[in-house]
Amino acid sequence: MRTSLRTLLLVVTTWLALMAMPAVQAQAAWVAYSGQGQPPMPLLLNDLDGKPVDLASLKGQVVLVNFWATWCEGCRAEIPALNRLQQRFKQPRLHVIGVNIGEGKARIGQFTQRIPIQYTILRDADSVVMKAWRVRIMPTTFLIDKQGRLRYELAGEADWDDPTIQAPVLDLLK
Repeated sequence: MRTSLRTLLLVVTTWLALMAMPAVQAQAAWVAYSGQGQPPMPLLLNDLDGKPVDLASLKGQVVLVNFWATWCEGCRAEIPALNRLQQRFKQPRLHVIGVNIGEGKARIGQFTQRIPIQYTILRDADSVVMKAWRVRIMPTTFLIDKQGRLRYELAGEADWDDPTIQAPVLDLLK
């Protein structure tokens, strides 16, 4: 009996100590692909109007591909800054694409009524593209240069207003 009481006290004390610690959020950082990059996996999906969008047709533009979902807190937090980034650099210089993972058109539509999204949204309803691109963390963002090569990857929530996060985008826009 004494052993189980000690164990319980140890568990409760540890839990209380952890709860008292300030939350530490890791800063997302770009990971560069070696050399000049490689062509990304194919990406051909429909937008919310049912119109097909092919990543290959955007060659000549810098493309930022952001994998997200409405249930993902970090994804939702990024949307206003991604809107500002798209507005700042407007197409055709920069094309921001949000690839929604596994959600229906109605759910995405309800979400965008509450939180407006001012860039292209594509639906990966069965997560095939997400798997092909090996997305493991939401959100995950890829940056593709004007020649259509995959240059950078960023896993996790990012502050798109931060100059260090914008730096690779600006470099590719030159």
